[in-house]
Amino acid sequence: MKRWFTLGLLLLSTTSLLAKGVHQTPEAFIQESFQGKPPAAKVIWLNRPLKKNMANILGHSYRGLRVRYWGKGNRTAWVLNEVGKEKPITIGVIVRAGQLEQVTILTFRESRGGEVRYPSFTDQFINAKLTNKHDLDKSIDGISGATLSVQAVKKTAKLALFLHQQTPFSDDNTQ
Repeated sequence: MKRWFTLGLLLLSTTSLLAKGVHQTPEAFIQESFQGKPPAAKVIWLNRPLKKNMANILGHSYRGLRVRYWGKGNRTAWVLNEVGKEKPITIGVIVRAGQLEQVTILTFRESRGGEVRYPSFTDQFINAKLTNKHDLDKSIDGISGATLSVQAVKKTAKLALFLHQQTPFSDDNTQ
């Protein structure tokens, strides 16, 4: 009986460890997002009104003076960090024509909640748009035991949609 208990603990800890770590580098995400030919990185400099809107979306102030992104046509790519419970989760987001095309967990550092990296969770974001109240226009199902990680991914998706609207690549400004 003790052997089965030990084996069970080992399996649980292994599952948790597998969730942690780098699943894709930001550089690889950007390369893949633009079929190996990414445009030059661009920057949004953050003024007070932008930072206020970002704080409303995130539920806390954004620490930084600028946000880097890549854009081509009506499509932008973002690599953003948001804290889950205690540590940052690095998330890659693609926005096309004002809606989410892809959400990818690039690096997960928490000890719990790693289920957010699976397509069964991230695929829920596809085609979501931002409402006038800075919320997603579709419901995203949570994951039991991963509430803070789920919230971090949702905030990041909303932030990427909002930031996309500030670029010359948004629907109104397609190049």
